[in-house]
Amino acid sequence: MKYIVVVADGMADYPLPELEGRTPVEVARTPNMDFIAHNGRLGRVKTVPDKMTPASDVANISIMGYDPAVYYAGRGPLEAANLGVVLEEGDVAFRCNVVSISNQAMQDYSAGHISTKEAAILLKFINNKLGNERIQFYPGISYRHLMVVKQGVNEGLELLECTPPHDILGKNIEEYLPKGKNADSIRKLMQDSRGLLETHEINQVRIDLKENPANMIWLWGQGKKISMPVFSEKYGITGSVISAVDLIKGLGRILGMDIINVPGATGYYDTDYEGKARAALRSLEKKDLVYVHIEAPDEASHNGDLREKITAIERIDTLVLGTFLEHFKHKENFRILILPDHATPVSMRTHASDPVCFGMFGKDIAGRGFLHYSEKEAEKSDLFFEKGHELLKYFITNRDGV
Repeated sequence: MKYIVVVADGMADYPLPELEGRTPVEVARTPNMDFIAHNGRLGRVKTVPDKMTPASDVANISIMGYDPAVYYAGRGPLEAANLGVVLEEGDVAFRCNVVSISNQAMQDYSAGHISTKEAAILLKFINNKLGNERIQFYPGISYRHLMVVKQGVNEGLELLECTPPHDILGKNIEEYLPKGKNADSIRKLMQDSRGLLETHEINQVRIDLKENPANMIWLWGQGKKISMPVFSEKYGITGSVISAVDLIKGLGRILGMDIINVPGATGYYDTDYEGKARAALRSLEKKDLVYVHIEAPDEASHNGDLREKITAIERIDTLVLGTFLEHFKHKENFRILILPDHATPVSMRTHASDPVCFGMFGKDIAGRGFLHYSEKEAEKSDLFFEKGHELLKYFITNRDGV
């Protein structure tokens, strides 16, 4: 058996007046998702436990089949794992965005989706100016980076109240700087970075080109080293991960899964959708399961870009699901699962905790005749997982047969 899990990050949404009360998924042309819904099972899953933040790390831990209430320890440690940064006991890893601040407001959580090359130069500069034996900065991809602090006894930085920058677009940042015991040191780093970055030549060029400058670092998603059961031991099958996002790849590394880097996978609208699908099929020649994560719908939602969100959904349907279904057209021993990790409503431009729609199709999954894949259609299904981490086991082991 071969298993494919496709995660369309942030694809779920709310009905929109400009779409005549429909969601982006309902409006998008999705013949392959509809095929899966009609010929397989449609249902809903709660990927974010109550009282937990609807973040991608929480939701993807859940989809991977692990209870985030037990294993979640922040986004930073996951990203550290993918960057090859070894955390020692007591170290705290922070996600470090380079952001655009204008008039004390969060203008852009991604600094105009700054290039990795530009951002790496800025992170090296910040590390030279603000780093020391205790604090180190590590460049990642585009606007997504890492800071690691070797904290003192009972310093408690992992317990700070930190806010994701994509949650406060247009808002005054003063209200959302880190809070809690010993937060002053982290706030000072963020504020000092602004004075340094605003005059950097890269940002001067970006301003001349009318691009958003990366004029501040934003620290959040912190946590300490985590340990999780190996995926192959927990489920008895081997797996691989395909994503452009460090936290997803880091999660895969912690679980002992193979990480496949696809040229042209950007984590944005221009990602190589078909390249990811082809790489997944090559992986399945040796592995039992492949986890394909696609960030584009989430980025479009954060940007409030409805057209790009619909386009991303259609590309996932055609170039990813279409490629998979065509490959397995005359084969029997496969299953495919498609779902978002969480909702990212365009109207909110941030994540929501609502249960999301999933569709699964393949061997021993009996069709129930649903009309199409959508949030509204899934509400008609009696298949609902209150505990999101139970979905993967069902997907792997359940035999409908009726």
